[in-house]
Amino acid sequence: MKYIDHGRGGDADVLQLAERDMPEVGAGEVLIRVAYAGVNRPDVLQRMGSYPPPRGASPWLGLEVSGVVAAVGQGVPEWKKGDRVCALVDGGGYAEYVTAPAGQVLPVPAGFSMAQAASLPETAFTVWANVVERGRLAEGETLLVHGGTSGIGVMAIQVAKALGARVFCTVGTPEKAEAALKLGADAAIDYRRRDFMVEVSRLTEGQGVDVILDMVGGPYIERNLKSLAVEGRLVQIAFLQASKVEVDWMRLMLKRLTFTGSTLRARSPEEKERLSRALQDNLWPLLEAGKVKPIIDRAFPLEKAAEAHRRMESSEHVGKILLAVKPGIE
Repeated sequence: MKYIDHGRGGDADVLQLAERDMPEVGAGEVLIRVAYAGVNRPDVLQRMGSYPPPRGASPWLGLEVSGVVAAVGQGVPEWKKGDRVCALVDGGGYAEYVTAPAGQVLPVPAGFSMAQAASLPETAFTVWANVVERGRLAEGETLLVHGGTSGIGVMAIQVAKALGARVFCTVGTPEKAEAALKLGADAAIDYRRRDFMVEVSRLTEGQGVDVILDMVGGPYIERNLKSLAVEGRLVQIAFLQASKVEVDWMRLMLKRLTFTGSTLRARSPEEKERLSRALQDNLWPLLEAGKVKPIIDRAFPLEKAAEAHRRMESSEHVGKILLAVKPGIE
């Protein structure tokens, strides 16, 4: 089969179309013939050598796919050959075939194309686990999302609005601000022109927000803490800037704040399966009702994976970047 090889890693030009044997489906697994694969920031970090896969995971790039079931392993009664699915995979998604633990496979939502379905798993798992579960966002509360037009951001805005929350986000251009507002954000703060701390204080009449979803880190950490309301929760899902900073933690006690975070790839199969069930029970109905919609920035042919990574690194995208592996599969 064809797949994308990143060799020893480096800049985007190391990504090359290559061939290797198809993976063998094991017990408790599903073999998927891939239609589309999602491109995510962790893929870029892995390519650069700063996000190694967990022990036992595929060494190749790609964490989410859509496609059809090509084969099922022993002990997988819930799926059959030909089923339309999307899946969170442990690696190897930039390929014509990939295996996934059966518990991480989800049906393509009714009415969704394969391209739309491929944009869901990584962002849906991440947003649900961090905004809803760890962040405990409740109806009537306020969420601040950094990177509001990223793949994670567009999902977080829509999920939070569907849950009845007020949503602010930060963006880098007026065009992105307009896109975020169209998605339902109550305010979009251009961080290049305005201080998000000042804007949050203004928008909340000095009270602060209840939950912040951050992937920046570095100098944002203390500024996030200052922007939280009493009993607020800061949820960290990445560190695009520094993970080591000096912070005055007195505010943590005085405002009874919670600072938490998580990664997805290193979670156990059992934990991912639990999240998968939560998504199918709670998020999939919102998707099928049109209350949450996938936003696709661009789909690149598989052989142009390097261009897709450069698009990701430019931060010019709005929504998900995809690789079209076998776009004719529906």
